[in-house]
Amino acid sequence: MRELLPIDAHLPAIVQLVRERRAVVITAAPGAGKTTRVPPALVADGAVLVLQPRRVAARAMAARIAFEQGWTLGRDVGWHVRFERNFSRETRVLFATEGVLTARLQQDPLLADFRTIILDEFHERSVHADLGLALARQAWLARDDLRLVVMSATLDAERVAAFLDHCPIVAVPGRTCPLDVTYAPGQPLDAAVAELLPRTTGALLCFLPGAPEIRRAMDAIRSTLGGAPLAVLPLHGGLDADAQDAAIRPGTSRRVILATNLAETTITVPDVTAVIDTGTHKIARYDASRAIDSLDLERISQDAADQRAGRAGRTQAGLVRRLWDSRDRLRPHREPELFRVDLASTALDILAWGGDPYTLEWFEAPPRDALDAAFDLLARLEAIDRDHRLTPEGRRLRRLAIHPRLARMVIAAGGTREVAFACALVSERHAVPARHRATNCDLLAAIDDAASLPAHVTRIAREIHAAARAVLTDAAVRPHDEVTFRRAVLAAYPDRVARRRAAQEDAFVLSSGAGARLSRDSGVHDAEFIVAVDIGGGAAGFAPRGAAASEALVRLATRIERDWIAPTSVEVRHEYDAATGKVRATRVDLYDRLIVGERAAAVDPRVAGPLLADAYLGRGLTAADQQLMRRLAFADLDVDQAALVRAAAATASRLDDLNLANGLSPEIRRQLDTRAPATLRVPSGRDRSLDYRADGTVGAAVKLQELFGLVETPRIGRRRVPVTFEILAPNGRPVQVTRDLRSFWTRGYQDVRKELRARYPKHPWPDDPWTATPTARTIKRVKA
Repeated sequence: MRELLPIDAHLPAIVQLVRERRAVVITAAPGAGKTTRVPPALVADGAVLVLQPRRVAARAMAARIAFEQGWTLGRDVGWHVRFERNFSRETRVLFATEGVLTARLQQDPLLADFRTIILDEFHERSVHADLGLALARQAWLARDDLRLVVMSATLDAERVAAFLDHCPIVAVPGRTCPLDVTYAPGQPLDAAVAELLPRTTGALLCFLPGAPEIRRAMDAIRSTLGGAPLAVLPLHGGLDADAQDAAIRPGTSRRVILATNLAETTITVPDVTAVIDTGTHKIARYDASRAIDSLDLERISQDAADQRAGRAGRTQAGLVRRLWDSRDRLRPHREPELFRVDLASTALDILAWGGDPYTLEWFEAPPRDALDAAFDLLARLEAIDRDHRLTPEGRRLRRLAIHPRLARMVIAAGGTREVAFACALVSERHAVPARHRATNCDLLAAIDDAASLPAHVTRIAREIHAAARAVLTDAAVRPHDEVTFRRAVLAAYPDRVARRRAAQEDAFVLSSGAGARLSRDSGVHDAEFIVAVDIGGGAAGFAPRGAAASEALVRLATRIERDWIAPTSVEVRHEYDAATGKVRATRVDLYDRLIVGERAAAVDPRVAGPLLADAYLGRGLTAADQQLMRRLAFADLDVDQAALVRAAAATASRLDDLNLANGLSPEIRRQLDTRAPATLRVPSGRDRSLDYRADGTVGAAVKLQELFGLVETPRIGRRRVPVTFEILAPNGRPVQVTRDLRSFWTRGYQDVRKELRARYPKHPWPDDPWTATPTARTIKRVKA
């Protein structure tokens, strides 16, 4: 007899609501049976397409329905995932994943082959789920007999229902077996397994963030538990179908299943009575500004923690051990994938469907800058034209059903077996063996021994190769050649070019301007230019978003030659050379923000002037220019110093030639000469410089003999400021300072005359300075 599940009592109401309202939102706890029971309940009205976020779940759920319903797998119920399918024309329930729904919508916008579309596990908010909902809704609005069902374990059901014209919501409670939840921050996983095994009778399900962590944990558990009759099994998306099925099927011995978040919802591991949760997962993120992908280790959300815990209480009381502090506060819900990943594939799908990603009616629209970055990349891959329309190349890329980058690489390399294997490695995120020999291309080195690659990678490589042969014409198919392959990598990753920093073996600058370091595992040792095929941000742990990240790490690189890099722009750059005091210009060839060539260029005075001005302001004013600024202040002329420097720099060719006076307008210059003259003509007929001082006084240094006959002290400017004379002896040394010449001639002159005439007999020292002839000469020269 078939097991009775919580969803079963609600199936008649669900079927009726779907028929009447054409759209229903179903929320049901994990284990309620929604995925295996709802699709068969709806097939009486026509074929059902179920969108699943995970490949392993699509296969497992199809097999489960075949078992429960007595159907034939591949005929009555089937699945269709990327590069893998098992269904026929008679299939009534088809599980599909990734871009399969989108591809069908492109071929048939109204989905004429199906009566009902079910989007399962929508709470995971994968890109494909969001895109699938948006496109399926358009078909639903255009076709009055198409039905939509959105299902989830945890979901903001009201918002989804509002998006579907306020359709009804069916909430199905799950089983409520008690859970004993304990916390053990820092406890090793193998120790937790050893502690909980004797307290339970079923399987232990352990959640870890990724495949490497699972492999290490398997070794630790086997070492800790020794020869115990125990099966330790992995469960993650990188396994082939047989290995995944082995983890799901009950066995004769006790089992410990080490799983990623793929086991949170759709995949049901039977007989689980205990869950050990590390509280972490790996999240894909894309930084468009640096063209960097990363798989970040982050804390899970509270709803994910609840779902993981619920796996232990499906059929009986269970134990849950959380390896974090009970005081830690997790964010309530997951972040939609649409907000954090590269959207190039998504944008290409929408364009091929005939829509516009910017104006599509999304459930939640992605950030505009993420769409901008996606279109920029598609343009560089030659998939779209300037008007954002698909090019013939773009249509070919779409037909390969892999990321546009990888499709571009396949086509550029001529669809060879080698490029197919390389793309399979990248698309499946398969770890490349570490520390391989020196090479020009890590990808080629990684596929040297293709027989050692996992079976699922090999299978996908064969599918890519076959698809490439179907897409490419005979003329475009060519034998493998390393240079062609490396050029194809550049065509696929045009935004990932990097240049080695001088004298630093592993340090590079990416074309985005960001710094990066080459992994020690890379074999590309001595290239000046590389393409960073696999590049991730530095490990940020649980640092807050927006915090400074460590330098990116290039894990897979390909050497490229300088002459392969066509500049994306050319700039003439100017810089001030402190050694010469001049501005020099360089014509720079840029690839994005990376310098790939430079040569000398003519200096543009319009650019050189501000640089000279900045250098001048940084150095400080010369004494002469300080005088000019004091004269302007004395004359009450409001002139901005920085603006004056820039105006003067416009006519200078070197720093030493910069003269602030050259920046004055003719009108200001005229007013300045009137109100604050630079010189004073003395009785000898000579012009002597006036010294404008910071305290507002004006001085002049003049030899005594040149002042004979000048009775009244000259006054300067509108305020009639008297000149402070520094009276000099014939040797130029000051002998008296006065602002009152009349008083000096009357009281001080005779004492000065007495002191100096014996010392300087060749100079005139008349008794009466009032009537004496002023001169700058000696007596002999005067008589001559």
